[in-house]
Amino acid sequence: MKNIVTIDWLAENLNNENLVILDCRFGMKEQQYGLNEYIKSHINNAIYIDLKDLIGEVKEHGGRHPLPSLNGFVKMIENSGVDDEKVVVIYDDGELAPASRLWFMLKYIGIKDAYVLNGGFSTWIERKLPVTEMVSKPKESKGIRMNINSKLICDKEYVRENFNKEESIIVDSRSRERYLGLEEPLDKKAGHIPGAINYFWRDNFNGIKIKDLNILKERFEELNDYKKIIVHCGSGVSACVNVLLMSEIGLKPILYLGSWSDWISYDDNEIISEKLMP
Repeated sequence: MKNIVTIDWLAENLNNENLVILDCRFGMKEQQYGLNEYIKSHINNAIYIDLKDLIGEVKEHGGRHPLPSLNGFVKMIENSGVDDEKVVVIYDDGELAPASRLWFMLKYIGIKDAYVLNGGFSTWIERKLPVTEMVSKPKESKGIRMNINSKLICDKEYVRENFNKEESIIVDSRSRERYLGLEEPLDKKAGHIPGAINYFWRDNFNGIKIKDLNILKERFEELNDYKKIIVHCGSGVSACVNVLLMSEIGLKPILYLGSWSDWISYDDNEIISEKLMP
């Protein structure tokens, strides 16, 4: 396993002392959804992580979901029981956007054994596996030696430098309608970055289960022709699902962290939109 564990694997390893389980369920419409659901029921030994703790202060540039203070993030993760030697399994309801964001951030700071749970809590419940209402006590952490992997992310200057190069491709992870600029429910401008191609992150699933890896290899096959694969979404969260699964099949994507919401914050950045075309 590279980045993903199965329900069966987690059930078999649930009481492993070296395992830390992180619950990061989140609801876009109800900010307290994740915590409320955790209090109702969660996987045994799981520690709750709120998506808001994975997001920093929003400024003029940098997008809607910039990284938080990494020192503060590391401290929070250590307080949740994570250290450099632990195996970390992250779950949400199964859609994987919050779980993938946390997975990505752990990889970014150098945690080597970080995984997401295929099918999430919804599948765990369907299988009638152990849950609890008791707030779990974090395991002792030996500390994290933060080792930033700066090659995992890029900024708008890097995107600008690469969108006309034959060796580079930009992958827009948003829905087709948002990519085309036909609708934009979240950001001030509609459209896409010039040269970007569209791979909607939700198309990686059958329901809430990740598609077979051979199917994903076929889905992303054209990306094998590029040395640099720059992935973005609206704000740098749901794109992490594409990053996760591209990595799983052997590609080496780079996350444009600020994503579309950062790109459009610069007036001189070109955009392509169906609404702007005659």
